[in-house]
Amino acid sequence: MGLFPQQFIDDLRLQANILQVVQEYVPLKRAGTSYKGNCPFHNEKTPSFHVHPEKGFFHCFGCGVGGDVFKFLELHEKVGFQDAVRMLASKFGVSLPEPVDGTGDDARRDSALREGLLKAHEIAAAYFKEQLAAPAGGRARAQLAERGVTQKTIDELGLGFAPNSRDGLKARLLKQGFAQGVLLQSGLIVQRESGEVVDRFRNRLMVPICRDTGSVIAFGGRQMDADQGGPKYLNSPETPIYSKGRTLYGLSLTKGQIRKVGFAVLVEGYFDFAQVFQSEAAPAVASCGTALTPQQAQLLRRFTSKVVLSFDPDAAGLGAAVRSCELLVAEGFDVNVLVLDKGEDPDTFIRRNGGDTYRARLKSSRPYLEYLLDQAAEGLDLNHDDSRRQFLGKMLTVAARIPDAAARDQFADRIAHKARITEDVVRAEIRKAAVNKKTVVTTREMPTVGHLKHAEKALIWGLIHNTSVALEALAGLDDDDLEELAGRHILEMARSLHDEPVEHLPSTLLQRLSTVNAQLVTSIAATDVSQAPPAACARALKRLRWERERAAIQREIDRLQELGATQHGNEINTLWQRKKDLLHRIEELT
Repeated sequence: MGLFPQQFIDDLRLQANILQVVQEYVPLKRAGTSYKGNCPFHNEKTPSFHVHPEKGFFHCFGCGVGGDVFKFLELHEKVGFQDAVRMLASKFGVSLPEPVDGTGDDARRDSALREGLLKAHEIAAAYFKEQLAAPAGGRARAQLAERGVTQKTIDELGLGFAPNSRDGLKARLLKQGFAQGVLLQSGLIVQRESGEVVDRFRNRLMVPICRDTGSVIAFGGRQMDADQGGPKYLNSPETPIYSKGRTLYGLSLTKGQIRKVGFAVLVEGYFDFAQVFQSEAAPAVASCGTALTPQQAQLLRRFTSKVVLSFDPDAAGLGAAVRSCELLVAEGFDVNVLVLDKGEDPDTFIRRNGGDTYRARLKSSRPYLEYLLDQAAEGLDLNHDDSRRQFLGKMLTVAARIPDAAARDQFADRIAHKARITEDVVRAEIRKAAVNKKTVVTTREMPTVGHLKHAEKALIWGLIHNTSVALEALAGLDDDDLEELAGRHILEMARSLHDEPVEHLPSTLLQRLSTVNAQLVTSIAATDVSQAPPAACARALKRLRWERERAAIQREIDRLQELGATQHGNEINTLWQRKKDLLHRIEELT
């Protein structure tokens, strides 16, 4: 069950003005009964994003995304439904109710634990800063100076030092009243096999890792001595407040500048970020040496849709760059690649050449797909058919991941030009590859407007714009009437909500549907064309079902007649009677 009562959610939805909420993020202009602007979820020059304040939903005709005010906040802020409810309540000054259905105690415990972990990390960050400034932090300060990190940058990044003490931080936190069990969950202390509990980070240069809001949620510790044991970088473990795959280092410091300049530089490590940040060459974020995840890409998408990758030019760095590029392309990003000189990374390059030179290299970075074409063609003689086939095979998997059909076709044309293959052939191959990539999703699971009968679309339109009449018409249909329809799940969900207040149903329907089906509903509801009356739509759908049954009966009659009318005469007569009955019903409907 949900954390908040359904009545509270319904009331909040009615109080919340979706137009007011969306306008905080997207400039909108009136367009008839709706408002339109550029979609915040994909790049576009011609506005195709519409908000319908009277019906409480939004829809983009460009990328297909749509839903109610909660869904907008979920997508734009990359939060779950419950967090979207909290955000909306805060925006409109609505008090949150007590949790329901027995989930309250657990929720309160989870919330208290997260608050405790955040506080422990705040204290730990202050402790590490103190130790860096203390006499024991002299070598750490010297190492930072050798790396060209200024005191201003040290302060802005919150860098610190973990002394070579078994329990210095543990003692500080226990003195502040934290239970040892909570500290073990925080990852700041660890329990050895002997049972001894000690600090996780010892004799390390400390880098706090923050949420995009600025709260410290984890640490990365770089060893001071090459022979001190353990990994070069020791990172916090996953905790209730920290997920490595959902965090981008430095985003809290650069998100405003990213929005302002319209792109982000993605680097690998903490000190790559530190130098780009300190030089003010460009707004950067770091993946901290791990492969980029879809969640990190979606987090970054809140602030920009253009990324320049600046990874190490060694084999590992280029491999990570390729994987990150392919993921970003699949997420709809415009991606460029900056490959530095051999043996250089952003940290060493900027220290040697300066921020202005690095900025100039960023400006000359190449579009990833162009870079990839050259990489794939390297060593191949494209005058020969075998090499052309090999080149095309390499490119198909990448092209198939490009979500926008127009962008896929443009890339197909560049592939065709490079390999001297007919454009139509390459486009056809890429489309096949794109379809094959989605074999786990069937038409029934992911219908589009084109798959729906006209009566289905008109009835769904009525559920949003003429709700009570559409519900009455839908109530007259049986389960079998909906069985073979592409929009079956939408209509079944609407029927299940018959006890909902009519004014709540459109928004409740969008909330309960899957994202794909909610977007399908908003795409239909956003059209301005006149629709057939709901009762006529219901009759048309019932007729379709009877036509299907009549055709199935006729096929069975034909089969039995081929086997021999004499042996199966009684069965055939029974089927003829059923067919006659169906024809009579169909005639009555007409």
